[in-house]
Amino acid sequence: MGFLALASAATFVCTPVAVWDGDGPIWCKEGPKIRIAGIAAREMDGTCSRGHPCPAASAVAARDALVRLLGGPKGERATGHIIVRAPAMRCSTDGQSYGRVVAKCSLSDGRDLAKAMLATRTVLAWRR
Repeated sequence: MGFLALASAATFVCTPVAVWDGDGPIWCKEGPKIRIAGIAAREMDGTCSRGHPCPAASAVAARDALVRLLGGPKGERATGHIIVRAPAMRCSTDGQSYGRVVAKCSLSDGRDLAKAMLATRTVLAWRR
């Protein structure tokens, strides 16, 4: 599914295959890269993006929490992306950001991904 087609779709499936940081991008087997709507995590260099909430937790802690929610690490790419093999999630688009689809997603067990990340205390709520 192409990015432009996905951007106009209300809902879609994302089978996570790789993660960069605690709020995304999450690479989907189906093609898109998603950023999790409603949360903010530190960047992998430890900084916080201008205008975003800045959590106390490290970027690595947030990324690792997301990876655990997606079934744990299965390896690492040369680029530093963590490989995951997670069940498909149901997602709905909530806009675009830096070439990524901002999405609200539900894990395969029905839990809201953003709420599950907030429960780890490694990210902060962020309403854009």
